This record gives sequence, C-alpha cells and structure tokens, in this order.
Amino acid sequence: MGFFKKLNIFENKGYCPTCTSRVTFVATKEWFRDFYICSNCGSIPRERAIMVAIETYFPEWKNLVIHESSPVNRGASARLARECKNYVSTQFFPGEHLGSTVEGIRCENLEALTFPDESIDIHITQDVMEHIFKPSKAFSEIARSLKPGGAHIFTVPLVNKMQSSEPRAAINEEGRITFIKPEQYHGNPVSQEGSLVTVDWGFDICDYIFKACGLFTHILYFDDISRGIRAEYIEVLITFKPLSQDHLKKIP
Repeated sequence: MGFFKKLNIFENKGYCPTCTSRVTFVATKEWFRDFYICSNCGSIPRERAIMVAIETYFPEWKNLVIHESSPVNRGASARLARECKNYVSTQFFPGEHLGSTVEGIRCENLEALTFPDESIDIHITQDVMEHIFKPSKAFSEIARSLKPGGAHIFTVPLVNKMQSSEPRAAINEEGRITFIKPEQYHGNPVSQEGSLVTVDWGFDICDYIFKACGLFTHILYFDDISRGIRAEYIEVLITFKPLSQDHLKKIP
C-alpha cells in the first residue's frame, strides 16, 4: 500500500455521491478527469458530478423510468442499476435488431430509439454524444421519448469551449466514413477498437440541441473537492422537456 501511495500525486478524504460512502479520493495522474478515483467504487469525477445532478433535480429518481445508453460497471451507472427499479441500460450493437436483447443487454441506437413516445423520465448518457454521427437525430429521438417534465442528463467533453462545435467525421448512406480531422478514439465498454470521436463540441451545443428538438439545455459546472468533483471538462448538461406547451409559455 505504501508503494502505491508514493505514486499518488494528490489525495483527499470526502464523500462519494456514487457509492454514498466516506472515502479517500486519489489522483494517480495530472489528468483528473480519468485518474481522480474513488478508493471505494472506482468512480471518476464526471460520474460523481452526474449523480449529484440527478439527485439535485430529480430527488425521486429511484421511482422513475431511467434509460442509460452505454453505461459502465461503476460510478453513477452502477448505483442507478442497483437502486432504480425501472432502470434500463442499452448498448448499440451494429447489425443487431434494434430493441432486441444481445447477451442480456438491450440493443438501441440513439439515432433511432425504439422506446414509445413520452415513455422515459430520464435519459442518461455519459460521454456518448461526441461519438454520434447524426447527433441532431439523437437529440430529437431523446426529446420524443421523454415524458413531459423529464430530462436528458449527460456529460460530454466541451473541448471547443467558446469556439464553435466542429465535426471530426461524417458517414454517408452507404456507411462510408469521411474523416474531417485526424482519427481520435475513446474507450468503449463493448468494443476493444474504441469509439470514434465524431464531434468536438463547444458551449454552442445548447443552440444545436434547441434547433434539433426545440428543448432548452442548461450547462452545470460542479467544483466540489469534498465530493471528489474536480477535473477538466467536468460540465453536466441537462435538457428539460416542459410539462406542457402552456407550462413553457408561463416561464418569464
């Protein structure tokens, strides 16, 4: 244990929102986003931040219908799966029938969800929307399937910040990929090849979502070292679906 402790560049004690325990948070590298880890559950900062957002805006989340696309086996995903009785997790398996079950996991494509209209209280995506070829379709499908009063709560690295969002890759009707920028991949829980990054998002993602589905999006920035939330690109985004159009008109 002493040997590993010498390799840590930072650590602090605090409360982990994803395993609800008093823990030690340990950073083994300067890139806190992936390496500032809960010593108990292995969660990373963005997972803890999204759990705080869920509990803040939807304190009754355990009784809601929650869909999470591409979850991992730790952090917020693990807690949602464990404590939400109506939690549905999905992965996209190319070539498989949408809505089918593949090795116990439901197959869904965010660009063409099989969920009925207004059937989901909360959609969760953690670092997924930068891997979608047609994000406007995904945001539209998420909005369609949200119940009134529901929300899409998600993380995505806003690497372009104040600059305009930029596509990195495109795909044609035949499935041929055109690379606009050099290829870049992130980890994928169901593929050793990783997931191709298709968009470098900026803060203008809120305008993009509104144009895609007519819903407003809030960008939240958490910085709370006592809960292990400090890192690069730590924003949590929430797209709300109003209870009704009349409700929307009453908002000043």
